[in-house]
Amino acid sequence: MHVSAQREDVADIGRMLDTPWPALDRLVADVVDARRRIAEVQAEEARLLADAVGLVADRTALLRQEAQQRGSSPLRSSDADLPLREVALELGMAMRASDRGVQRRMSEAYLLTTLFPRTHASWADGEIDASHAWAIARAGAVLRTSEDRARFETLALEAARTESPSRMTQAAKAIAATIDPAAFDDAVHRATDERSVRLFDLDDGMARLIADLPAPIAYAIYDSLTTRARTIVDRTDTDTDTDTDTDTDTSKDACGEPRRARGDDADTVVTSRSADAERRTLAQVRADVFGDLLLTAAPSTTATGAGLDAIRARIHVTVPALTLAGDPAGGPAMLAGHGPIDPAIARRLAGLAPGWDRVFTDPHTGIPVAVDRYRPSAELSRYLAARDERCRAPGCTRPAHGCDRDHTTAAADGGATAHENLAHLCRRHHTMKHHTAWRVRHLGGGTLEWTGPTGRRYTDRPPSLVRFVPATEDPPPF
Repeated sequence: MHVSAQREDVADIGRMLDTPWPALDRLVADVVDARRRIAEVQAEEARLLADAVGLVADRTALLRQEAQQRGSSPLRSSDADLPLREVALELGMAMRASDRGVQRRMSEAYLLTTLFPRTHASWADGEIDASHAWAIARAGAVLRTSEDRARFETLALEAARTESPSRMTQAAKAIAATIDPAAFDDAVHRATDERSVRLFDLDDGMARLIADLPAPIAYAIYDSLTTRARTIVDRTDTDTDTDTDTDTDTSKDACGEPRRARGDDADTVVTSRSADAERRTLAQVRADVFGDLLLTAAPSTTATGAGLDAIRARIHVTVPALTLAGDPAGGPAMLAGHGPIDPAIARRLAGLAPGWDRVFTDPHTGIPVAVDRYRPSAELSRYLAARDERCRAPGCTRPAHGCDRDHTTAAADGGATAHENLAHLCRRHHTMKHHTAWRVRHLGGGTLEWTGPTGRRYTDRPPSLVRFVPATEDPPPF
């Protein structure tokens, strides 16, 4: 009798969660409409800032004409940008903003409206947000021909209409790198030459150390710090999670966005009741490990750029076979959670790896269709990692190795342990799926459909599908 009553309670909860939520539906609709109107106004501001560049050109031409009429020499090179500074300062004062910042915004707005007019139009129509528009303009700026930019814009806009800004930015960079690998390679080398470590004073006796490094090195350092910090925390941490459909390590923390400082997430540690329990947060332990390693540990290599040889952290790098062989037309090497990276670094990492996963993709969709290894182990897990790369909740960018492998239909309900019923979810979104009105189903080809409490549906495609650029000709046989 007691068991029967419990089943009836569970059924009642299920019916309640499946009932439409009108108040939330209206709220979502109002927020979407507000964002559309905000996008329209922001796009208009960008157009006006782009028009300011025209005023600068007119002012420069007028000054040169007056100089010629007076028979005096033209503007000195040091004064050539006076009209630009003049306009930027006026706008900066009116906007209560830095004139240097306004000058940069004028330049970016001009490039957006002239090189990517369809993106600006989509922004003005409220189809995409400001972050999407600027990501497209910045990623596509490396392309050198109008044909390449038009092709890039078509593919990037398609991604922007379904992806969050951070995920769309990664896809846009990958699309641009695929369309013109040589241009991306030049940009990578220019950026690598600017690598540096900087120090900024903060309040309350603190300072900030910032290192600009090639992405694989930066990601590996951060992952290594996190792994070491977790080892310290887990010595005294008591795991209180009771999720019953978790297929991987239960110590994974909640979802975080990658384009901010990753140490800023709320890495709160749940401590045990022991008096010796670790009381620091994961972020604090990570910072302490960072300081200890730099100040007390003996270096394993000299400062000659050989740090790659010491990487033992978990990073997921995908390298096309032709790129691995040194062919610049093979396509970009991808660092999961970041985007395209220097092919030379990818080849070096591949040479240091103890084993490779070979990923076969559909040439027409870009979706992984198989994964194998010469010494195979956990093939399904490797396939899912290659397909998903990150948490499959829309907008989330937590790498797959920090997520749970979740049965979309629970195994207890007959769900198969197969790629069409498994997906990586970070702990935050894994919990949401099981304990709220959110529902998930597979649509095929690795695409997931999320249905919210309002009944709205949101599609999440695998990263390889979002950033895929269709081949203009058949790939060479292997």
